[in-house]
Amino acid sequence: MSEAAQAINPAPGQTVKDLYEIGEIPPLGHVPANMYAWAIRRERHGQPNTAMLCEVVPTPEIDSHDVLIMVMAAGVNYNGVWAALGKPVSPFDYHKAEYHVAGSDAAGVVWKVGNKVKRWKVGDEVVVHCNQTDGDDEECNGGDPMNSPSQRIWGYETADGSFAQFTRVQAQQVMERPKHLTWEESGCYVLTLATAYRMLFGHRPHILRPGHNVLVWGASGGLGSMAIQLISVSGANAIGVISEEDKRDFVMNLGAKGVINRKKFDCWGQLPDVDGDQAVFSAYMKKVREFGKAIWDITGKGNDVDFVFEHPGEATFPVSCNVVKRGGMVVYCAGTTGFNLTFDARFVWMRQKRIQGSHFANLLQASQANQLVIERRIDPCMSEVFSWDEIPTAHMKMLANEHKPGNMAVLIQAKKPGRRSLEDCIDG
Repeated sequence: MSEAAQAINPAPGQTVKDLYEIGEIPPLGHVPANMYAWAIRRERHGQPNTAMLCEVVPTPEIDSHDVLIMVMAAGVNYNGVWAALGKPVSPFDYHKAEYHVAGSDAAGVVWKVGNKVKRWKVGDEVVVHCNQTDGDDEECNGGDPMNSPSQRIWGYETADGSFAQFTRVQAQQVMERPKHLTWEESGCYVLTLATAYRMLFGHRPHILRPGHNVLVWGASGGLGSMAIQLISVSGANAIGVISEEDKRDFVMNLGAKGVINRKKFDCWGQLPDVDGDQAVFSAYMKKVREFGKAIWDITGKGNDVDFVFEHPGEATFPVSCNVVKRGGMVVYCAGTTGFNLTFDARFVWMRQKRIQGSHFANLLQASQANQLVIERRIDPCMSEVFSWDEIPTAHMKMLANEHKPGNMAVLIQAKKPGRRSLEDCIDG
């Protein structure tokens, strides 16, 4: 029996072991020597259904400022797909570990705390945000931790993400869990919500204000559904872009002022050569103006959007830079259609538009966003729930863009959906 096991006084009927099956709850605070995890290894890089394999691995050991979380549920995000593929960057190029456990969203129970941790205790039910730093530089102490040279994303640039029975996080990653939500609802929203929050509120002086008009790409997705709600709750106007008509009602019900189906337009892809065939460029600009008119049909003639909430990248970026107003901002956090971005520089510099990259969020921003969920002003928009065994399948659906609108959740130690506490899971 391990030292950890000897230190625990199990309740009547509970057993102390070095490995528990998925959904089997150890005595509170007992850290088993080993755990189950969906592991990726460098030699297996490829499709998620072959790159991710369920393995028995050592339970992470924590340092003085760390917290060990027993993961009850987690969220599915595209960085899990990237981790499996090893593209655009292999996670092993960051952390050099033998295996990688993906997953950058989690809800769970504090199971062990480091000896310097004061804010959290064993038994607390929490959610986790995915920003880590070393905490010892100027940006972490008076600046913005997202600008720290040590900034990294837990579950992608670290080896120990949430697709495991236990995960190791920094104490500053931990936040209060909204107790009115189920475990799976709690586990699926923080990454997308905090990312959207920083994009809309984190880049002064371009801060979302009541009455602003915001064009939101991918409005029915996990990120877009969070953005639409944040814009609506702030008294601003969201114009959602969708690709399928059956997503229109979903986006409108989130509070959008209007919805545009991008498939009705043909101005996508990289910018044509500005100095090339003028007939080609003029035809392209005519198509862009048609899309701009569809925006005006919602905002009013002549009212360009104050923000463009970007993440498709290559396919949409030239249009985004065109339709945003003078002095407005195109803020982007990804390039899901490609990273080779093009735009007409004349329209950007002469109209003083801002192009702003944005990456996740710091603890303050994540906590402010999370408070809106606690207050029931933002819904997690959970769309699908997958079992432990279906974690690779969920990532295959995301890779193929076959997932439903909203955020995807996976069950881990909360083996059945609908549970709202640790006691619920212990009771079965």
